[in-house]
Amino acid sequence: MFRTALLLTASALLALPPALWAQAESAGKTTESADRLIQKYALLAGSEDNAKSLVTGLRDGTEVKLSSGTTSTSFTSPTGKMGSGNVNIALPLAEASLKQQGNTSPTPQQLQTSLTSILDQRASAKGWGQIANSMGLKLGEVVRPERPEKPVRPDKPERPDRPDKPERPGR
Repeated sequence: MFRTALLLTASALLALPPALWAQAESAGKTTESADRLIQKYALLAGSEDNAKSLVTGLRDGTEVKLSSGTTSTSFTSPTGKMGSGNVNIALPLAEASLKQQGNTSPTPQQLQTSLTSILDQRASAKGWGQIANSMGLKLGEVVRPERPEKPVRPDKPERPDRPDKPERPGR
């Protein structure tokens, strides 16, 4: 009996460090993806602080505070918590919506209005594709990462013709 208890305790202690590593690694990946999103959408949000508030607020379901100079606004996403993938779809849709209106440098209020409109549709159980289609867009074109153009290969030089084989005598 004592031996079994000792064996179970030792097994539990040996299994604990890998479990803690996995948890810490998962938290690190979450922070890494949030940091990438913040960098990616800093221009849209008007500043890195706004992008941080935007990404954090959407992911955690907390209040988003956006400011620019003397104007500021705040809102909470109607969808609640969102994963990084959903944030990475919602923000390009908002950006595309603003571009359709001819706005490439939105104020905090304009960004809030555009994003809230999209998130309201998402909260009412519409899929991302349906939301994009309602805006006259195709989701794949909006969220597809920009790919650098492939370099143009120079044309291959033509191969010279093979010379004819001379006839062998006696054949």
